[in-house]
Amino acid sequence: MAKILAVNTGSSTLKWKLFLMPEEKLVAGGMVDRLGLPRSKFIINYNNGERYELHCEIKSADDAVDLLLKKLLELKIINDYSEISGVGHRVVAGGEIFNCSTLIDDEKLHQIQKLGELAPLHNPVEARGIAAFMHVLPGVPEVGVFDTSFHTSLDPVNYLYSIPTKYYKQFGLRKYGAHGTSVRFVASRAAEMLGKDIQDLNMVVLHMGSGVSITAVKNGKSYDTSMGYTPVSGVTMSTRSGDIDPSLVAMLMKKLDFTDPDDVIKILNTESGVYGISGLSPDMREVENTRESRPESQLAIDIFVNRIVKYVAGYIAEMGGTDALVFTAGMGEADSAMRQRIVDGLQVFGVHLDASKNDGAKGDTDMTAVGSPISVLMVPTNEELMIARDVWTVSQ
Repeated sequence: MAKILAVNTGSSTLKWKLFLMPEEKLVAGGMVDRLGLPRSKFIINYNNGERYELHCEIKSADDAVDLLLKKLLELKIINDYSEISGVGHRVVAGGEIFNCSTLIDDEKLHQIQKLGELAPLHNPVEARGIAAFMHVLPGVPEVGVFDTSFHTSLDPVNYLYSIPTKYYKQFGLRKYGAHGTSVRFVASRAAEMLGKDIQDLNMVVLHMGSGVSITAVKNGKSYDTSMGYTPVSGVTMSTRSGDIDPSLVAMLMKKLDFTDPDDVIKILNTESGVYGISGLSPDMREVENTRESRPESQLAIDIFVNRIVKYVAGYIAEMGGTDALVFTAGMGEADSAMRQRIVDGLQVFGVHLDASKNDGAKGDTDMTAVGSPISVLMVPTNEELMIARDVWTVSQ
């Protein structure tokens, strides 16, 4: 038996779970919400119902890691750091270097940092988190679990851009995708719910958190996905623009007197999306609450839905049909109104949602309306369990 800590650092959250392996028994879990934002919240759930909660400012992943390890000891969830036999880290971008989960040493950590250009909101934060754990837990296996590895099954027709191929060969400029760890878990669980072999299914997985991606999963493998060279592309997200005309980068540089294109990329990553359109917040909950009083909030919702519907419809056509739409991640799991809007936008395919099952849905839920040719599922993602499984396999 071993205790394995699975860490999932996102752009505004840090989620973690401590598992007893190989039993896959959850010992404790928690998260930092609003990481790097005002009013951060730190939560630990343990001992089958006990809860510790702290409201404070948590500025960085380094601060979150320090607080987490300190509280694991104080709450006697562990008695000593030696009880942790492995730490797994979700890493967004592995490029073409990491095509599977890998033990991390100083050299590989440096490679993850260098790949930060593919995921500027994630890899640098994740690398700092890994470094913090390596410092506090020397000798404990640290394993990187890469979102991009699931998408290595993409065909060149779907991962290459329509630019001279020499730039792919020279610089690796191609689509890499993201959220692969989540999609891998969710697709497998969806197949179980449908009682079918994943190899016999087509599905579209809608990972809707702070970052949002749409993935076509054909016969158990990633077939196409909305995020591209970096996670800024694809659909509209909380603070990311999604797809834009690249000429806008040059135009914004001229209009704003920028000399560094990274200044525009920062705008596209951190000031755009729902936040930029609404002029209010990156949090869809706040935007939803003001949609009747603020036209900008309603517009942000409409654009968010519009972009997702376009991608889902395209993937259904690309795969020659789909067996299921699968909602997951924070917004995908919690926002029944958003799920309804998206499914309503896809009624041309005959898909319908059972409103009574959609409202208040919790846990694995089949929300398919009677007669709908496409199943509609809500599957809470468990990236942490996938990470723990990979740590257990890699570190043996």
